[in-house]
Parts: sequence; C-alpha cells; structure tokens
Amino acid sequence: MKRLDFIKISEWVDSETKVLDLGCADGTLLKFLKQQKNINGYGIEIDPSNIEKGIKNKINIIQMNLEDGLSVFNDQFFDTVILSQTLQAMVNIDKIMDEMKRVGKNIIVSFPNFGFWKNRFQILNGKMPKSTDLPHEWYNTPNIHLCTIKDFEDLCAKKGLAITNQLFLTDNHPIKYFSNLRGSLGIFQLTQ
Repeated sequence: MKRLDFIKISEWVDSETKVLDLGCADGTLLKFLKQQKNINGYGIEIDPSNIEKGIKNKINIIQMNLEDGLSVFNDQFFDTVILSQTLQAMVNIDKIMDEMKRVGKNIIVSFPNFGFWKNRFQILNGKMPKSTDLPHEWYNTPNIHLCTIKDFEDLCAKKGLAITNQLFLTDNHPIKYFSNLRGSLGIFQLTQ
C-alpha cells in the first residue's frame, strides 16, 4: 500500500534540496524522498536498531537525542525539516519547534490526532485509545504528549508559524470535513 502521508510530504519538498528528518526511525521516508525528489537528506535517530536499518537503507543518519537540541546545525541550514509522527514522543515540544524554526526554512509535522472520534469513543468507554496511529498500550507507549489538531494549530499560532498546507488522513484516505473529529493523522506544512 502506498503511504499517502509520504506522497503528500514529497509534494511539499522541493527537488534537490537539503532535508532533515527528525526521529527518522529506519529512514524509510528519507529513502522515499531521495527516490522521488533527489534530495540531500539527513536523519536523526536515537534507537541503535533503527540506525542500523537506516544505514542499510543507505541514508545519512546521525545518532542523537532530539531533546538535546540541534546545535550541530547552523541557522537555516536545511530547506526542509520534517518531524513525522514523532511530536507526541517529545518531552520538550516547545524547544524542538524552536529548533526546527531555527535550522529550517520549511517545516513539516505529522502526528496522530488524539481528537479522532474513535479515540474519543474509547475514552468514553473508560479505555485509553489504541489504533493504527496509536498502536501501543497505555503502559508501554512512547507517546507522552498527545494533542488534537486544534491544539497543534494553537501551538503554531503561539510560535508564529503559518500553516501553508495541511492534510488529514484516516486509514490512508484524505478527510476534508470535520478534520479534528474525523482525521486520525494530521500533516502540516509550516513557514515562519
């Protein structure tokens, strides 16, 4: 199955530009962007097993903790900085958003929408949500800061980031109406 989130992200990334993927996991997104857009990409990952997979995927990968910041990179060094389905696992979201603004001109963020109707329904039934986008149990999840689409829009306004594009997906299908209720995944393109 083609991942619509990867396709949309590639549409928002210019060809032959410098891209930084934060929390890149095994480098699948960077590999896709290299194939589609001939980008010069770098990934940051902390998990050694993902780093090994990233190297096998032939991506440039740096072992680093995002929580420590991005001080190894100069201001506006990257054309695009991506935080794909990693936001909810960050301890200090304020800091990483500021660092993304500092090192990149174009910012792309995606995250599971905690306001998705099925998540709300599970909470009403007394259980923490579990879904394709939130696959872990409450006791072993890496997700520590869950948010809704509206929460993220408020954070962007607070940070002075303009939302230039957005897409909401459920089961890899676009959602056009009532996105905070019907979209299980939000993808945003931001500029300063």
